[in-house]
Amino acid sequence: MARADGVVIASERFWAFASRDGVVQEGAMPAPPRFVRRVPLLRGMVRLGLALTPLFRGRGVARRRERVFLLAAMLAPLSLIFLPQSASLPVGIAIGVVLIAWMLRGRTLFLHGAEHRAIAAAEDGRLVPTWVGQAKPSRFAPRCGTNFAALVFPVSMLADRLWPLPAAAYTPFAISLLSLALTMELWQLVQASRHRVARVFLLPGLALQRLTTQEPVVEETQIALTAVASVLERELI
Repeated sequence: MARADGVVIASERFWAFASRDGVVQEGAMPAPPRFVRRVPLLRGMVRLGLALTPLFRGRGVARRRERVFLLAAMLAPLSLIFLPQSASLPVGIAIGVVLIAWMLRGRTLFLHGAEHRAIAAAEDGRLVPTWVGQAKPSRFAPRCGTNFAALVFPVSMLADRLWPLPAAAYTPFAISLLSLALTMELWQLVQASRHRVARVFLLPGLALQRLTTQEPVVEETQIALTAVASVLERELI
């Protein structure tokens, strides 16, 4: 998770936020209940919610004002239920534009590339060469949220066309939730698969990362590597 002021790295159990001013914050990732892990669709939605833990839980990396903004952005689609259809589309577009502008502020795109590079360095065993700038692992990542977002759009369109129930006020919200849950199931299948065919689903997101990431400088990569080191240190104890 790249931010304008630093990088968050998370594993299944831990997270760390390394800021541009040198401060490192650490925390633990909550584990979903065991029964949830066996329930299709629900497990994906729970996992998506838990991914926001570094921002919202305890002394998270987001300040109070930012948390309020994010919460309002996530709940905003609910308001579309009460708006006339002619107004829901422009309001939805406006909400999306504001959220994207917030996500891409400052050096976020560069730190996004640094995040991917640091993770690739850890997986390739090239942490030290990457730290000193001798190695430059790819800034494009197959597990990036951009790839997930690129899958959501076609799944949402398909869910909208195949929705079997009569249209109602809650229908857009229900379709959105179902699309996210279905995409998460597809996402996990693609990530677990070793077949090259499955990687085709990642191509749109990888192409989109050319817009959502920029080539970081060494100092920005070091910020991301600091967060990676914090997580690895606790994972390996």
